[in-house]
Amino acid sequence: MKEQIQIFDTTLRDGEQVPGCKLNTHQKLEIATELQRLGVDVIEAGFPVSSPGDFEAVNTIAKEIRGTTICGLTRAVEGDIDVAAKALKPSDNPRIHTGIGTSDHHVYAKLRSTQDEIVERARKAVKYARNYVAEVEFYAEDAGRTDNEYLARVVEAAIDSGATVINIPDTTGYCLPEQYGQKIAYLMNNVPNIDKAILSTHCHNDLGLATANSIAGITAGAKQIECTINGIGERAGNTSLEEVVMIMHQHQHIQFETNIETTLLTPISKIIELEMNMPVQRNKAIVGENAFAHSSGIHQDGVIKNRETYEIIDPKQVGADDSQIILTARSGRAALNYRAAKMNVKLTKEKLEVAYQRFLTVADRYNQVDDNQLMNLLNGI
Repeated sequence: MKEQIQIFDTTLRDGEQVPGCKLNTHQKLEIATELQRLGVDVIEAGFPVSSPGDFEAVNTIAKEIRGTTICGLTRAVEGDIDVAAKALKPSDNPRIHTGIGTSDHHVYAKLRSTQDEIVERARKAVKYARNYVAEVEFYAEDAGRTDNEYLARVVEAAIDSGATVINIPDTTGYCLPEQYGQKIAYLMNNVPNIDKAILSTHCHNDLGLATANSIAGITAGAKQIECTINGIGERAGNTSLEEVVMIMHQHQHIQFETNIETTLLTPISKIIELEMNMPVQRNKAIVGENAFAHSSGIHQDGVIKNRETYEIIDPKQVGADDSQIILTARSGRAALNYRAAKMNVKLTKEKLEVAYQRFLTVADRYNQVDDNQLMNLLNGI
């Protein structure tokens, strides 16, 4: 039996922290509605104390979205927690996400504190939040660079104080997959009360390893992945929701599943791209414009004969159009014949050869040959 992995979407919180991605309340509610349709388990709707607008957005989503956990972020500060609890009050499944930095960089340089004081602040914040809600998630900021023994001590204290989910963020995207997986495994094996909470991954992409680290985390025992649509987020971004979901979908042997309706991945990607003014790079995995496009003659010939020769995902699985055969100077006769047939033009072997020679002349002058150019070169053959 497959293990269920919870998908915690932070597009509306961590994703919105990207410069130029500010959303209004109406936009946030629309996106939250789409995230619920997609099947995410938790929507982190914002950081309520950060601004009146963020409070309003979290409060509106908490009122309107039923059946999905709605989460609000706080620091380990009572005032933050009070405001988050007020914003989340209308929700039928509220969660307060509170925490504090635990690495030496945070404890000593940022917070000007001590390790013992951080443990106590963590305890107090979790206990205080539990006065408001049954679900409290604790984050150990910069856990990726935190000593494992000390991290285990903080985690144990947070769970003992009532935390139901423990977030292990690789805040700076520092860890290698092996290191991050070992960190999760260490906590699973060295925190005495770990059975009373679930571990969550929250990985950043500074070294391009957010997706790999998240998968390493769940294979080591984490049961929740924190991620964003299109991988948007601070600096180089967060773990990409569509990537981790499709990895679990394709690699059946790792025995994980989610509640995500994969056919909605491409549509919601386009919504986020438009609403947050964040263009998706063409070669982005799963949802990029080139994800199912082929221009090399060898690849095109293979895909035309059998899609699985060069595609491990059926485009329809993720709500994309069919595989695209793009005509370029690298395309061969098979691709030309395929595209001609799509335009209801049947070519004999002899006519195909004439068309192909004409095609090469045109293709050398343009990045790609479109339908109009193709029809023009086919005329009279």
